[in-house]
Amino acid sequence: MIVAASLVIFSTLIGIRVTFGVFFKSLEFEFDITRAAISSIFSVHMVIYAIFAIITGWALDRYGPRIIVSFMGIFTGLSLLITSQVTSVWQMYLSYSLLLAIGMGGFIPLLMAVIPRWFDKKRGLALGIATSGFGLGPVIMAPFAAYLIANLGWRNTYIVLAVIAVIVVLSLARVFRREPGEIGALPDGIKRDTHAIGPMVDVPSIELDGLSLLQTLRRKKFWLMFCMWFFLASSNNLISTHIIPYATDVGISTIEAATIFSIMGGVQILSRLIFGRIADVAGSRIPAVISALFGAGALLWLIWSHDLMMLYLFAIFFGLAWGGLGVNILALSSELFESPNLGAIFGALEIGFALGGAAGPLLGGIIFDTTGSYTMAFVAGATAMLIMALLVILTKR
Repeated sequence: MIVAASLVIFSTLIGIRVTFGVFFKSLEFEFDITRAAISSIFSVHMVIYAIFAIITGWALDRYGPRIIVSFMGIFTGLSLLITSQVTSVWQMYLSYSLLLAIGMGGFIPLLMAVIPRWFDKKRGLALGIATSGFGLGPVIMAPFAAYLIANLGWRNTYIVLAVIAVIVVLSLARVFRREPGEIGALPDGIKRDTHAIGPMVDVPSIELDGLSLLQTLRRKKFWLMFCMWFFLASSNNLISTHIIPYATDVGISTIEAATIFSIMGGVQILSRLIFGRIADVAGSRIPAVISALFGAGALLWLIWSHDLMMLYLFAIFFGLAWGGLGVNILALSSELFESPNLGAIFGALEIGFALGGAAGPLLGGIIFDTTGSYTMAFVAGATAMLIMALLVILTKR
């Protein structure tokens, strides 16, 4: 139930966040500003998101997932509702960059501090299923948002998305528990010793004996993972923010461009499930390296992709890379860190993800405004993928 609830919540909220690229040209036309300026709205959101990832991670360890998930739904809905009413760009830095960062801050801490505690044997597969929402969200939300914008306008579309976020997230928040011991269970894959443990209702909560946050910050492996998350987010968010503007620049309609997102998301779902299962059997390093190489190749292919079929082919290979890297880097992180402070540790790692997520879109906007082309931006994204592959190789258990 927790994996299923996570899947639906991540599908909804990640789907809403990646639709920023769908709104991109509507905002460009509405406020008559440069692409770097529009990208900065999302980049500032990611920087603030990093701060709230730490706060949310700490709060998750202290108060449990139910309260955190509820706050995520409330602040996401509030953010989108206020954004629908803004009349100037500076207001979006408050309504979108700030409030949405509060609403989205619990993603990775929730994923990594809760789900791994429920699974011992099939942890990679469980993470693969839950994080399939990162693919399913774009499949559903990108074309849905494009359709709504075409028929209702961008302001009313944000209102619709706000209502969806509040209803879905709040209704599923009550499903969450911090760990199996709260319902008298053991993690899936651990055998019960009936003589040693006794009745099901008396199973104690699991206590992890691991490093504190400060001790973790002194470890080389933490900073290797930090850099991995940075480069993963920089390349992924570069594409999620600029692929639709790029596609429409070469003559493709917004709705057709949104289907590129859908293909990436659909392939990503399959990729996460397959690579998550491979991680359980063969470890997460080799699949992560292969995924990074797929991503680098796809971004270089994108430079010469000027028709819809070429963009669809890009979407397939980048979706494979995005899903494979996402689940395997999460699995690798869960292997490297076991601690009662998982929420805070993964909140700190999320800073790397958020900073990369801020840098990628902003860099893409600056490069386009300066050169009139995304070529060097896509080269930078491919380079980030190759660096990530090297970092995975350097990381030891």
